Amino acid sequence: MVIDVKSFGPRYGAGVRKKYKKIIDKMKEPTRCPYCDKIVLLKRISVGIWQCRKCKTIFTGGAYTPRTTLGRSFIPEEK
Repeated sequence: MVIDVKSFGPRYGAGVRKKYKKIIDKMKEPTRCPYCDKIVLLKRISVGIWQCRKCKTIFTGGAYTPRTTLGRSFIPEEK
């Protein structure tokens, strides 16, 4: 999904607009649901609270991404 940062116009500077676009593009890309294991577009309900559109499961994650590198380190490895 392409986010249009042209709505900002010349305000805020090019660096801020590029960072904003990168964050929003990462947030809107399809991700694997940790419960139903399908690749879907997750809905962000609030900061750090995500919902799968397929199975309607609500879970926590990062502020802008459903999974963070720190969160992955706490997931136990499958044996």
